[in-house]
Amino acid sequence: MPGSATKTAPQVAPPKARLSPRYHVVLLDDDDHTYEYVVEMLGRLFHYDLQKAYLMAVEVDTVGRVIVLTTVLEQAEFRRDQIHAYGRDWRLARSAGSMSAIIEPAGDA
Repeated sequence: MPGSATKTAPQVAPPKARLSPRYHVVLLDDDDHTYEYVVEMLGRLFHYDLQKAYLMAVEVDTVGRVIVLTTVLEQAEFRRDQIHAYGRDWRLARSAGSMSAIIEPAGDA
């Protein structure tokens, strides 16, 4: 129609995506588990190949800790609990239970 103004919708910015905070699952060193145990556990629980699992075993042994996964809190708690439930190292008589792991904020989200 002549003389009628067309209306345009106001420009609205799309909402910014909110990322869930991320957390590290950190495996802690001890003297009650063998490298074989660590490699086996990381392979079974996290599906890491032998090389990656071995490098993580070296890091936990030399540094005292290694980040095995970074994920959302619920998944981090589940993975930590899997480590705690994995059981003792049958290769060492003194091994009384699973390795220890903690969760800490990743600080990158």
